[in-house]
Amino acid sequence: MENERYIVALEISSSKVMAMIGRALPNGELEIIASERENCVETVRYGEIKNLEETSIRIRQVLGKLQRKPGISPKEIKSVYLGLSCRSLRSITVNVYKKLPDYTEITDDIIEELKNEALRKDVASSLKVLDAVPRKYLVGGRDEMISPRGAVGDSISVDFDLIVCRPDIERILQKTVQEKLGIPIKGIFITALTTGRLVLSNEQKRLGCMLVDMGAETTTVTIYKNAHLVYFATLPLGGRNITRDITSLNILEERAEEIKRTSGNAIPRTIESRIVYHGVSDADVSNMIVARSEEIVVNILEQINYAGLKRSDLGEGIVCIGGASMLNGILDLLANKSDLPVKRGKLPSYVRCSETISKQMDTIELISVLYCGMEINDIDSCLYNPQKIEEEPEEIIEEVEPAKKSKGWFSKFSGLKNMFGNVDDEDQDDAFSN
Repeated sequence: MENERYIVALEISSSKVMAMIGRALPNGELEIIASERENCVETVRYGEIKNLEETSIRIRQVLGKLQRKPGISPKEIKSVYLGLSCRSLRSITVNVYKKLPDYTEITDDIIEELKNEALRKDVASSLKVLDAVPRKYLVGGRDEMISPRGAVGDSISVDFDLIVCRPDIERILQKTVQEKLGIPIKGIFITALTTGRLVLSNEQKRLGCMLVDMGAETTTVTIYKNAHLVYFATLPLGGRNITRDITSLNILEERAEEIKRTSGNAIPRTIESRIVYHGVSDADVSNMIVARSEEIVVNILEQINYAGLKRSDLGEGIVCIGGASMLNGILDLLANKSDLPVKRGKLPSYVRCSETISKQMDTIELISVLYCGMEINDIDSCLYNPQKIEEEPEEIIEEVEPAKKSKGWFSKFSGLKNMFGNVDDEDQDDAFSN
């Protein structure tokens, strides 16, 4: 269909570059059309781009593969939405107060004015404010509410969580994607917030829930209570820490990753193994995985204390996503240490995708970016079909008397047109070819 809207999302994480294409359906659902990924272990660290050239090559390869997918070709990518996740992302709580005339009705304009004031709050020069997320509203100094729109009072006070990170993070993303590849960025979303919108229900957010995104080199923790975000932190720990521990046994990282995925377990074994593979003790590998897993879990649970909450405040327990959450036993370890219910996050019913994609826990972040891109009131598609762009019809130039003078000029004009009018569009370079 000509009027179909396609959304393209791109995420640059600590272990891979991943891109995905979705289609907005008329009923408000999102259909995942295709996804691709490229490893970039050495070019990105803790979600921060360290090598612009190598990263741009990976992005070009991923987008090129996407464009050649059945159902996409011959369409081409003209813009993308970006997911942002990095080690320096965290939240700072600030308060904004506004005195109002008596019996003032709280409107959207007043709420927006409060948010803009929060965004202007002074923070350390080493940080950049990306967003201001409201935590709670207090109208008239006494009535606490989730949404103050329509309430009446003589004042309003709001606690905001300012989402901050190092100022160069966003700039380097834009330089890599827009300047080096020439691909316009339609929007940048903080994946820790988009996943909360996609994975957690309103009931979970109201009763209290911790969302844990376990990645390769970072683990992001967001905590919700009374329907609002109340805490956000990024830990410099992830699944790759376990892999690197195993490499200390004189094992290549690729092999160490395979061992972790196939036979690793975060729970200590009841019977010690005496198996030795190529001179490496299975018991030594198991001990390393258990020790590092316990460190990661302890640091995750400590965030509840940092948030000023008790574990009993999390009525809906802990929800886990991310590739590292697939380690055998890691969710059981988290449940045992916390005495809270722990479960895997899953996609809602309004997201359609293949079984292969839905089972990959590291795709949820990018799908959430796609969905937020779809929700934006923008009818423009991220794909276009170059075959549909027709050349303008050639202007017919009639000969005008006197014949000799006109024919001389027309002959020169026709010669120039013949020189430049036979360029074959198919000979142009594909912007995303390998």
